[in-house]
Amino acid sequence: MSSAAVVLGAVLVLSGCGGSGDEPDAAARETATTPATSSVTAAPTTTEATTTEAVTEAPATELPPAETTTEPAPEVPPTLEAVAFEQGESYYFTTPDGAFACGIVQLPGRTEAGCEGVTDPVPPQPESCVVNWGHGMRVVDSGPGEFLCSGGPVYLPVEGSAEVLPVGSPLSQLGYTCETTEADVTCTNDSTGHGFTMASGSNETF
Repeated sequence: MSSAAVVLGAVLVLSGCGGSGDEPDAAARETATTPATSSVTAAPTTTEATTTEAVTEAPATELPPAETTTEPAPEVPPTLEAVAFEQGESYYFTTPDGAFACGIVQLPGRTEAGCEGVTDPVPPQPESCVVNWGHGMRVVDSGPGEFLCSGGPVYLPVEGSAEVLPVGSPLSQLGYTCETTEADVTCTNDSTGHGFTMASGSNETF
């Protein structure tokens, strides 16, 4: 064999060995690169999961119901009409013609409504009345209206003079209602319906 052939064969052998040694290096570089890429991808995945949990839990918080309070209804003040006639625990007025002084009064043990003044006719004085008789009429807690038997004024205010009760303006206090017309005055017990009507020339009990 010639020396040229031997040299050529050696060159081919060396070339073959060099090619086989390069392939493992390339594979190693690819293997080293792949895990790095996977690690970078995993990080955003973990962050997205955490963000989703935070958004989901926030609406779960509930505020306690607001407390409500009910204010007591304010007391209704007495009407101006009642205040105008009131003295102490009683109410006094006069009729439009000035003929009668009247009152819805609180007395020890009872209430009553009555008027004082001259009226006609007046029945005979009963034996049970030993003081002034027939100078007025009244209605009490029970029973029909009756003529007044009294030793002195009953329906006059303690201080000053009483206001006029206008026609068509009933005064209702203490369970009684009194109202006037141009000619007479009527007082009624609201519970029993008993009462009286009196004028200068007439009167009636019921």
